[in-house]
Order: sequence, then C-alpha cells, then structure tokens
Amino acid sequence: MSVITNIEDLKRVYHKRVPQMFYDYTESGSYTEQTFRDNSSDFNQLRLRQRVAKDISQRSTAGKIIGETATMPVALAPVGLTGMQSADGEIKSARAAQKFGVPYTLSTMSICSIEDLSQRLETSFWFQLYVMRDEEYVDRLIARAQAAKCSALVITLDLQMLGQRHKDLKNGLSAPPKITPKNILNMATKWRWGLEMLGTPRRGFGNIVGHVKGVTDPASLMAWTTEQFDLTLNWDSVARIAKKWDGKVILKGILDTEDAKQALNIGADAIIVSNHGGRQLDGALSSIKALPSILEAVGDKIEVHLDSGIRSGQDVLKALAMGATATHIGRAYIYGLGAMGEAGVFKSLEIIQKELDISMGLCGVRRIDELSRDTLLIPKNFEGSWQ
Repeated sequence: MSVITNIEDLKRVYHKRVPQMFYDYTESGSYTEQTFRDNSSDFNQLRLRQRVAKDISQRSTAGKIIGETATMPVALAPVGLTGMQSADGEIKSARAAQKFGVPYTLSTMSICSIEDLSQRLETSFWFQLYVMRDEEYVDRLIARAQAAKCSALVITLDLQMLGQRHKDLKNGLSAPPKITPKNILNMATKWRWGLEMLGTPRRGFGNIVGHVKGVTDPASLMAWTTEQFDLTLNWDSVARIAKKWDGKVILKGILDTEDAKQALNIGADAIIVSNHGGRQLDGALSSIKALPSILEAVGDKIEVHLDSGIRSGQDVLKALAMGATATHIGRAYIYGLGAMGEAGVFKSLEIIQKELDISMGLCGVRRIDELSRDTLLIPKNFEGSWQ
C-alpha cells in the first residue's frame, strides 16, 4: 500500500476494496449532484489568514461537544449501511472513535444494532433517529437507545421523503447485496471484503429486522421502510419526541434560519447545519454557505454544528472559524473504514487532526477557542444575495 497522507489517499484505496454499489452509495448525491459537489467546493472559496511571529507552542485541538470532552471538535456522523462498507463496520468505527476520543453516532439504518455496539464499547455513543410513522417502533427504538446509555439523541429532520439517487437505483442497492451476474462479477474482485463479510452474521439492518413484525428479508424491509417516511412530521411532533429522551437532543438537517429558531424554541441542545451530504434536496445551499445566517439567527443560545463537505482538517478549521461549535464527518471516515477497517477510521481522524493542528499553528492560533472569522479571508458576498 502506498503512503497515506490525506483523505483522498484513503478514498482511492476504498474504491479498490469495496463493491461498486457501496462505493456509489457513499460517493453520490441526489439528482444532478450540484449540492453534493458544492458542499466541498464552497470550502475552497474560503482562505486562511497566515500570521507569523506568534507563540504557537503548546497547541491543543481539544474541545467540547454538547458538554462532552473531545480530542477535537469532530464527531462521526450517522451513515446508513456502514456495516456493508466493511464487516461489522459500525463496531469498527465506534471503536476507532472511542480510542481517538471523539463521539460516534449510530444510524437508525445501521447494519450492527444498538445492542451490538453497547455490548462492545467501553464508552457511550450517540444514536440517530429517523422519525417514522410507526410510533410504537419509534418509542421502542428510543427505549433501546436509552437502555444502551446513549448520551445523545440525534433526530434527523430532512428525510420525510427520499431524494432520488440515480446510482443506487441503477445498482439495485440492498443489504445484503442481491445475487445478480453484475454484482457477482464485481464482488469477485473484492475478495478481502467478501471474506470478512462471510465471517460475520451481521448483513441486514440490525435495528429493524427482528424488531418489526413482518420484516424478515430485504424485500419486506424495503416495502416497510418506503411506507414509514413521515410526511406529517411537524415541530409539535419533534418536540414530543425530544421530550421522550432523557438526555441531550441534537436536531440534524437545519438549513433555514426559521427552522433554526424553531429548534431553539423546542429546547434542543444543538443543531446540525446539514443538507444530508447533498443526498436529499439537490440545489440547496451548501452547509458552509448556510452557516453564517443561521449563526446570526440563533446567536450563542444553542450549539451550532456543521456537516456535509468536510474532507480535511482545514475544512474543520474553516467551519469552526466561521462560528460552528463542532463539525461532523461522514464520507471522510467511511473512506478509511472501507480502505483499512478500524485502523482506517482511526487514520482518517489522525489525518484531520494533524491538518487542523498544523493549520491552526500557521494561522497563529493555539487553541480552538481562539479561532474566529479573523482567522479567515472571506470573499465578498460569500453567502450570495438571494431573493
């Protein structure tokens, strides 16, 4: 293997080792993928202000996220199907996060279940909830997460209906993969992945299969899931769900200032400025461009986090300097997972921390709380003038 120096290096190895349908699942957005591309490219419009002759000894990237101490203000975002990128992928990712000292968020649509993680981790993790029409199932899911001592509930709000992702439809995405000539040919070239998958019993959606009546195979799961998106979701129902949780509540999928104010009104502990990685509403603003107006709307009354588009420690620095309290990464650690398993997730975090640390030093900054917009060179009209 060549020397791994950045996240793109991990992505190249990931592409070689993981079946195409799961690579495409990660590396795609909805429709034209405009928002998917903008999430990353808009970070490039921001420049860093170099400062010299400053004492930059004794630097630290440490920070706090909803009161939890972290090695850096970066959490691993919830990613569905993580356990299909690498056998027992959620367990591997959570262990890497635990060793590194950052939060891990388990997706509702994970392969490994809540119980799988709670039995194998020494520290707590966060749980991400998709709001579904089956209230009894949602209540049981919340109760399972509470029993597992999850320290935060992340409620995703931007998936009341599914944005169309062309590659997933063309690939016939499923877990486990459907046995077709095309899939067999592709998986035959990914022998390392295949051998690991044969060694685990976890190849379905662990939080759903066995917990919902009638869901016993991929076909019944797909039918149930399609029917479960809650088109009636509103702020009153979000507030009711939040009250059921005895702990910190984070609302994910905020892109509009009015929605940010609503999140503040229901007493959430944090919001995540996110467009679902460009996988839902194509044509929406990138998260980094949406961030300033949301910060202006809610001030310091609530923690404002950011995800979507982060591929480096410099991206983390830019988001924090713009005013975000913390950041969340998805694709960046999935590349590492698919490339090298648990060690790859840890490596992705090492890469991001090192880039963050060096960039902070060259900007004349020693601590996270010293970052500000003064650390950046922001182009005029960066957010755009929209009618």
